[in-house]
Amino acid sequence: MTQPIIIIGAGLAGWTTAREFRKLDKTTPVLLITADSCDFYAKPSLSNAFAQKRDPAQLVTTPAASMAENQNIRLQAHTRVNAIDTTRQIVHTSGGDFSYADLVLATGAQPIRVPIAGDAANTVLSVNSLQDFAVFHGRLTRGGVAGGDGPSKKRVVIMGAGLIGCEFANDLISSGFDVTVVDPASSPIAALLPRGLGEQLRDALASQGVCWQFGSTVQAVDYRTGAAGGLSVQLANGLTLAADLVLSAIGLRADLSLSQAADLACERGVVVDALLKTSTANVYALGDAVQYANGRTQPYVMPIMHAAKALAATLTGQPTPVQFPLMPVAIKTPALPLVVAAPAPGTEGQWLPSEPGIWLFRDADQVVKGFALSGAQTSRRTELARQVL
Repeated sequence: MTQPIIIIGAGLAGWTTAREFRKLDKTTPVLLITADSCDFYAKPSLSNAFAQKRDPAQLVTTPAASMAENQNIRLQAHTRVNAIDTTRQIVHTSGGDFSYADLVLATGAQPIRVPIAGDAANTVLSVNSLQDFAVFHGRLTRGGVAGGDGPSKKRVVIMGAGLIGCEFANDLISSGFDVTVVDPASSPIAALLPRGLGEQLRDALASQGVCWQFGSTVQAVDYRTGAAGGLSVQLANGLTLAADLVLSAIGLRADLSLSQAADLACERGVVVDALLKTSTANVYALGDAVQYANGRTQPYVMPIMHAAKALAATLTGQPTPVQFPLMPVAIKTPALPLVVAAPAPGTEGQWLPSEPGIWLFRDADQVVKGFALSGAQTSRRTELARQVL
């Protein structure tokens, strides 16, 4: 019997690899193993679901059973992978042991957790999966009402003013919640946006009602006593905020537990070459858990799609190096729509305004290495992409 290709992880990377492989090979067995339900959903939709009035069930675009039938793939859902024996090519799981011909790691990333004091520190949530969102949604809609008005408005403190934190802030404020964002930086999405554009985003969200606490961090979360209930959030700057929920959105870190235990080469992610091969034969990796051959991590949708297509061809015996074109990132902040094509890490240069709504990153030779667009100018992403060298 032909040994299957095993894919660990049923997120965008895992499912896209399976679908792209099936376009090229209809018969080789494929087994997808995941700790969740295997239902397919678009992870970016988690941060704008409230404004669209979509509950967790409505975010599922294709149920697992339909995906399995359509793609002729065997699923091993709700299964924990305990270890990988790369010598014998066996995956040890809570549901038994499975042999593979080739193994694909699509294990993704996990939320970064920072130490927080207080007797309610364990109530702080992160949203990195549909299951996480179900808990988050349930907490905010308890009693049957999302948001609210006046004194009944539910209060959310968001830790982190990065891309995801700002998307959630926009989504929640427009859905009737009281939102405060806490971040040690001095402006939102500081790692990605030029300072002036970050300040425009700050002001746009502030005009919608978002409160900012820059230059500070959350130190402790305690239960409030008395009739008011809820949470008391202590900041490093000495302020205390009342909240009904604290959401941590301070970033993600590649999930390397399985890879490191299997002695795969790992740095910021699982190290792969241009063919997405790891340091061990017959083991490949892609997605948020990977450090690509260019030394970069690529934690966005389009890089995953490109990597999955190339890997599918390689798995069918057609070695295909992954090539990443310029892939601007759209940030879902309707208060100020943004599209950013950041320069490669380590590129020397500076952001300069070009015209209203357009910023260009120029290196020392004035060569354009990136761009950032806001508002109506986001429609010019294709035009601007042609200027980047």
